[in-house]
Amino acid sequence: MDTGIDMINSLRELSFASMLLRVILALVIGGIIGIERGIKNQSAGMRTYMLVCLGAALVMMTNQYVYVQFGQSDPTRLGAQVISGIGFLGAGTIMVTGNNKVRGLTTAAGLWSSACIGLTLGVGFYEGAIVAGAAILLIMTIFHKLEHRMHEHSKFMRMYLNFVSNDALNEFIELCKSVEIKILDMQVSKVGGGGKKELIVIVTLKTQHPKSHAEVVQEISGIEGLKFLEEI
Repeated sequence: MDTGIDMINSLRELSFASMLLRVILALVIGGIIGIERGIKNQSAGMRTYMLVCLGAALVMMTNQYVYVQFGQSDPTRLGAQVISGIGFLGAGTIMVTGNNKVRGLTTAAGLWSSACIGLTLGVGFYEGAIVAGAAILLIMTIFHKLEHRMHEHSKFMRMYLNFVSNDALNEFIELCKSVEIKILDMQVSKVGGGGKKELIVIVTLKTQHPKSHAEVVQEISGIEGLKFLEEI
């Protein structure tokens, strides 16, 4: 028992064996999280997550090396710079589509978390990195399905609609009244030139009775003059 504890404690110190272990774990944990993002065809995939996790681990190992060699360095200074600096990389994965749909938030959060795991590995806190890596993977897989299920059965939904005329918009409003769907908020803008201006509508709805979002979309999609719709 004491031998195992001594071995773990030795791996917390900076040596070739501990550096090799930290690098391998950073590649493995970062890669596993990145694979999940790559499967979902996100902008940041396996290699990006591996590089972020490895780079953060390298920063902490360098920080530890400077502290051991010179004894006057703040052992947390470089790590703090990584935590704040990774936000710029994460921000690059966030985009707002033409229909006001925000994408990339989970990828950005995943990159930031991957960097934190790298920092944890770089300082030799292996247990924390492994547990946190498993938790992040759980959030991105199992909890993604749970979140989708909860969202699908929520009474609130936000939609992007493209109508060809005011008559089509009026028909949509009347339909909502008839099926007891309350319009909480509506933004209307006109697009196109000449006499054929179309209407872009972003609307927040609340269903008065339990029904799935798919059912609501199916009801609305039957409106004549509705060119396009998407839940956002």
